[in-house]
Amino acid sequence: MISNILLQASGGGLMGMLPMVLIIIVFYFFMIRPQMKKQKDHKKYIEELGVNSKIVTTAGIHGRIVEVSDTTFLVDVGSGVRIRFDKSAVSLDASKAANAEPKV
Repeated sequence: MISNILLQASGGGLMGMLPMVLIIIVFYFFMIRPQMKKQKDHKKYIEELGVNSKIVTTAGIHGRIVEVSDTTFLVDVGSGVRIRFDKSAVSLDASKAANAEPKV
């Protein structure tokens, strides 16, 4: 009789943890994993950029890369005006759209 009570108590603890484990798994696949993939894609895109690539910064400034250093880009924004930006300031989605062929 006492052993039946102990078995029920231990099984109930495991079943009580199951919803929390499922929530953590769902949170990982819908929140953490996509964010990690996006960061990885952004880093790869930044590494592929070179001189004469068109970019758009997160502030919305459009320009063409003139010089590349370890952590920054020197960007020509028009009329000979050049601004140095940190590589992390480049917007992945907006820059890809700026480099895409215009649809006719």
